[in-house]
Amino acid sequence: MKQVTVAGAGKIGSAIAELLHHGGYRVTLLDCHAEYLNSLKLPEGIARRTADIAQGLDPDLLKGQFAVLSALPFHLTRTVARAASTAGVHYLDLTEDVASTRDVKALAEGASHAFIPQCGLAPGFVSIAAHDLAGHFDEIDTIRLRVGALPRFPSNALGYNLTWSTEGLINEYIEPCEAIVDGKRILVPALEGMESLGVDGVLYEAFNTSGGLGSLCETYDGRVRELNYRTMRYPGHRDIMKVLLSDLRLSERRHILQDILTHAIPGTAQDLVVLSVIVTGLRDGRQQQETLARTIHAQEFMGGYRTAIQLTTAGSICAVLDLLAEGKIPSAGFVRQEDIPLSAYLSNRYGRVYQSQG
Repeated sequence: MKQVTVAGAGKIGSAIAELLHHGGYRVTLLDCHAEYLNSLKLPEGIARRTADIAQGLDPDLLKGQFAVLSALPFHLTRTVARAASTAGVHYLDLTEDVASTRDVKALAEGASHAFIPQCGLAPGFVSIAAHDLAGHFDEIDTIRLRVGALPRFPSNALGYNLTWSTEGLINEYIEPCEAIVDGKRILVPALEGMESLGVDGVLYEAFNTSGGLGSLCETYDGRVRELNYRTMRYPGHRDIMKVLLSDLRLSERRHILQDILTHAIPGTAQDLVVLSVIVTGLRDGRQQQETLARTIHAQEFMGGYRTAIQLTTAGSICAVLDLLAEGKIPSAGFVRQEDIPLSAYLSNRYGRVYQSQG
């Protein structure tokens, strides 16, 4: 039985701990809030340990572990990665933050164990799917990734409920976004590039947000004319966020915006994840398009009711851990999501949540 540590006991972190426990791993869950940690209704076999990771993570806490999985806010991923490096254990995270991933990549140089960042939904599964589709073409022209984590029953002007990290949400709405435009790798502004699209008869808007491409820009630099990632929301959401972030300049006072959203916008367990990965290019001398699309709803899965964002995010990092434990992906140095075979991922007990939805 492999021993793993999950850092961060929020909605996603606690779901990761439960899924891995049901999958036969011996799990230790870390969080800085002892009262909150002890209040969680988790299986008895999950060990709980209090650790204020903002003040540093003692590598001795990771000794003897197979891996540590970070489900913490993006600014704490470096701390966990450094501890993993010192302890000599595999490291996985969910971050969408570009700067944090650069630091993780630097730690991975020459390492005898794996550093696998960005193991969630986007970046994560969509990166794996895009790379697989791109392999079906002789020449690639465009790669477009569109993802939305949304309430099934929107009831406010934003058309939104909080289903994951508010801090991460704000970060991706503010930071510059990587893209390839006219064959050139550039940065484009968040909240721009607005478009409308329909999936399963529902109209959405989509716009640039940061971090969703993971390492795809580096992988496909010089190989495609266009590569971009856009977040999907119900119509009207982007305009309101632009007022808050630009006109009211809350991009300069993120803590205030985080407090406003946390106070005013409720969470929900009735959510969905919708995604569309579209690749175009030449095959046998003809211009062709392939699309992988999914709409995933909250459902019962491996011992409990899971929201769609838990299924797609916690399930994704658990699938990658499984593939690492089974020797199906590289086990040393920096591992890109593109290094993970889609077929192995979808046949995995956790990755199957992406198999046949939508």
